[in-house]
This record gives sequence, structure tokens and C-alpha cells, in this order.
Amino acid sequence: MSMSSLSLASTVELSSGYAMPLLGFGVYQNYTTRESVLEAFTAGYRHVDTAQAYRNEAAVGEAVRDSGLPRDDVFITTKIISKYHGYERTLKAVDESLGRFKFDYIDLFLIHDPFAGTERRIATYKALQESKAAGKIRSVGVSNYGVKHLEEIRNAGYPMPAVNQLEIHPFCQQRPIVSYCREHSIAVQAYCPIIRGDLHHSTIKELATKYNRDPAQIVLRWSLQKGFVPLPKSATPSRIHSNTQLYDFELAAEDVTALDALDRGKDGAISWNPVNAD
Repeated sequence: MSMSSLSLASTVELSSGYAMPLLGFGVYQNYTTRESVLEAFTAGYRHVDTAQAYRNEAAVGEAVRDSGLPRDDVFITTKIISKYHGYERTLKAVDESLGRFKFDYIDLFLIHDPFAGTERRIATYKALQESKAAGKIRSVGVSNYGVKHLEEIRNAGYPMPAVNQLEIHPFCQQRPIVSYCREHSIAVQAYCPIIRGDLHHSTIKELATKYNRDPAQIVLRWSLQKGFVPLPKSATPSRIHSNTQLYDFELAAEDVTALDALDRGKDGAISWNPVNAD
């Protein structure tokens, strides 16, 4: 897909065969989740990223129903955090999430972090694959997984995850992990794509002036042009809308390169970024 043909309706086909919208709406630490998700749907989002640890799956489900949108028109992600990892616990957790959402299926279920250790990580992944086979989950993925965690799945003989969700923005580009994901047809979602609003770097500000855009739109457009699936979050209606206004301009190659040059590797992370967990 050429960059100029991108739109708010653009999707990426996952290795599972399902289409995932290229822009998602994050609801971490959102305390008006139902209202924010309804606003996001009004703005044109069709992809919502939550997690069991966020404690707002029920509100997301409520927003989907209240929106009047057909269930198949929206893509909903949730995640299981490491303290609940393990085979039996994960099978139970999938049912619990379905109950909170009041859904028949979840589009994407991620292992939220790799802190559980090899044995429980693999047991958790096995349970998610079985939940997928049972029709409860459409796609299985991971989050914060480094190359060694992904290799662990491959060496265990399981299908590779459809998605790896990572902290990705110009200061933290996770290049070795991204390269591995590309080689294995794993879609890369980008959390913290607007750097939690820390957009004061001169390069970002100069590009915002050049393109007559706000800085968040610059880094989100960069994320899209790099082939990531950014997951901006906001509870502010104006921001929810402006974060979708990314499709009537394109960053020139040299400006993408200028943002690429801001990478600080792991030192650029602003979140937990546990990609090197044992």
C-alpha cells in the first residue's frame, strides 16, 4: 500500500487472516472510557486497545453496543498481564474478558508482558491458541516481547503471534525487534506513539511548523509511514478527533529520516518497556 493511499479506513491483514485497522484508540488510564470510545467511534476509529489490567473492558463493551455499530465493524484488543499467566488461569481469563465485554469473541488477545518466565509464557500462549481454536479469540498476539521471547514461541513449535505491541516512537524505535517481526509477518503495534505528549524536541516542532500540523500529528504520521499501527490515547474530544487527521498530508522522505535519527534505543523508552525480561 502506498503511503498516499492511506486513510482512516486502512487496515493490515494479519497472519491469522483477519484485517486490523491501522490506527487504534488506546484507553489506558482512561476514566471516562465509555464516553471516550463513543467519541472515538464518532471520529472514525474502529479499533480499540484495552487490557484486563486497565479495568475498563466492560465500559469498552458498553460503548460498542451503545454506538450501534455492527460488532464485526470494530476491532477490539485486550491483554492478560503476567500475574495471571499459566494455562488454566489464561483459559479462565479469556472467559472472564468475554463476560466483561459481553462479546461472543475478542478480535485480538495479547500476552501483556513477558515477566512470567519461559514455562508460564508458553503455557499462556498455548491456552490462547486453544481459545482461538474454540472461536473465542480471532487473533493471538504478544506485547513487550523481545526477540528471545518470540524465538521461544517458534522453538516450541507454535504459530508465530499475529501482533507484537511495543513502545515505539521516534525516541524508542526497537529496531532489532521490529526487524524480526517483519521477517516473521508479525504486525507491530506502537503504544506511547505520541510520547505521552512530550513533543518538545526541536525536530518535531520544526516539522509541525513546516507541515502546519500539531506535533502529535507529525509523530503519528511518522508511525504510519514506518508501517506501524499506532495506538494514541486521549480523553479530550478535540484530541481524539485531531489524532485521526493524518491522511491529507505525507512526510517527505528526508523528514522521516530526520525523525528516524532521534532514536535513543532502549534509553528512549518512557514506559515500562520490559523487552529484555528473563
